[in-house]
Amino acid sequence: MNRKLLRSVREYKRESVLTPLLVVLEVFMEVLIPLLMANIIDIGIVKGDMGYIIRTGLLLVGLAVLALLFGAEAGHLGAVASSGYAKNLRHDIFYKIQEFSFGNIDHFSTSGLVTRLTTDITNVQMAYMFTIRLLVRAPIMIVLSLIMTLTINTKIAVMMLITIPILGGALIFIAKKAHPHFVQVFDEYDVLNNTVQENVNAARVVKAYVREEHEDKKFGKISTHVFNLFTKAEKMVAWNNPIMMFTMYTVILVMVYIGGEDIVFGTMQTGELTSVIVYAIQILMSLMMVSFVFVMIMIAEASSDRILQVLEEVPEMEDHSDAVTEVPNGDIDFEHVDFSYAGEGGNLSLKDVNLHIKSGQVIGIIGGTGSAKSTLVQLIPRLYDVTKGAVKVGGIDVRDYSLTALRDQVSMVLQKNVLFTGTISDNIRWGDEDATDEEVERVCRLAQADGFIREFPGGYDTMIVEGGNNVSGGQKQRLCIARALLKKPKILILDDSTSAVDTRTDALIRQAFREEIPDTTKLIIAQRISSVEDADLIIVMDNGEINGIGTSEELLKTNEIYREVYESQVKGGAENE
Repeated sequence: MNRKLLRSVREYKRESVLTPLLVVLEVFMEVLIPLLMANIIDIGIVKGDMGYIIRTGLLLVGLAVLALLFGAEAGHLGAVASSGYAKNLRHDIFYKIQEFSFGNIDHFSTSGLVTRLTTDITNVQMAYMFTIRLLVRAPIMIVLSLIMTLTINTKIAVMMLITIPILGGALIFIAKKAHPHFVQVFDEYDVLNNTVQENVNAARVVKAYVREEHEDKKFGKISTHVFNLFTKAEKMVAWNNPIMMFTMYTVILVMVYIGGEDIVFGTMQTGELTSVIVYAIQILMSLMMVSFVFVMIMIAEASSDRILQVLEEVPEMEDHSDAVTEVPNGDIDFEHVDFSYAGEGGNLSLKDVNLHIKSGQVIGIIGGTGSAKSTLVQLIPRLYDVTKGAVKVGGIDVRDYSLTALRDQVSMVLQKNVLFTGTISDNIRWGDEDATDEEVERVCRLAQADGFIREFPGGYDTMIVEGGNNVSGGQKQRLCIARALLKKPKILILDDSTSAVDTRTDALIRQAFREEIPDTTKLIIAQRISSVEDADLIIVMDNGEINGIGTSEELLKTNEIYREVYESQVKGGAENE
């Protein structure tokens, strides 16, 4: 078990220590029971001493009850320890993910993170429980049973000493052969989960294009691959039981032969042979336990490595000890900014961007697909860090701010709108969990969402299903804008966030921005010229560079890209009318 992962045991150390101690006591009880059974046969029954049989029988029952109690409590504490360990691991991984920047998250697939939080942690949990119980029990049982066998019959004890390493080696060899297949299985689980996730999230697209059969085949292919890998591994592990049983019965036959000879010659008694057979079975079953736990540990090792990949991922963005906690205003400055998603040496998505925006200005941003419009605004709340240069908010480099303080003052409605399961009010209050009903309704009016919300039977208490699939694209956009406004930010960024609403609603939202939040700096990425035409400044992006900047009138005179877009939309629209 990896030491770094064991730090997550934390408050469950007591249960983790008591479990093996109780297991040891349980084993002591179980080792004494065959000895008492032998005495009942060899002393009580042979001599016909009923009193001895009753006294020893009561003692045997007492030991059995103690073994039961110790075993039950060990099982209970072991379950608490392993479940608590798994709970802490999930907590640690989930909280680690919350620290990730977009760059960190890009290193992992969503399905891969889900698999780590579910299947991988379950594997580690099971291995931990078996380790503190079976892996403690088995060696002690083997040693004590061997000692007891040695005191009864040396020849049988020597035979067991020879058998143990041979059988143990065979079982471990099988486990090692199966291990690579188990490792590969969990990597393929990521692919399987990703296939399911894509299919569920894109269910409407799948049905619209009648691609159910294609998706079935794709899922069937990866599912069959996982099945084949598991089958290969299980075929190897399946040899454990027949080898174990063959060895056990062979050993018992040899023991009966050796013990029978000794009984005939009077050097061994019948009860002693019975107890030795029980000890042999205990030893062999313990070896089987060791083999089983060994397989589980190897499976868990593969899962542990995957979990450690997340826990050891270094967050690209961390607060300095003297981080700034107040954003003075909504000024935004880009100073010779280069940015690459691949970091230093990668292809630049932004090239030598210089930009100066005053607090309260309305800034429109347009450009073709892939012109880095979204990339530009994602640097402001520090979703990514610049590769070169500096981005400043309120005159201070964003890297000098506390991330919480910065992002509290920069509201961003992303291109892909996301709502969460819960009521409409719950979703809006992501902007401010302490907001009153009046404040929630106010921002919804600003975002032109209040009208359609009140048309729902539940009003603001209407439940949003997973992903917001029970509201339209335009409604979802307006709810997300309302959520962003509730933060009362100094900077508001709309990344193509009104594309699904009609031009009249779009105009009403922009009018509300001008009248209700005049001091907030507003950056609006849009495909429609009408959405940015009245902005204080319009930035034209092209291939990661600022191709032009100015008012609509200025750009019509000086910028070819803006003029072409304007004419295609405004004049084209007029002709269609």
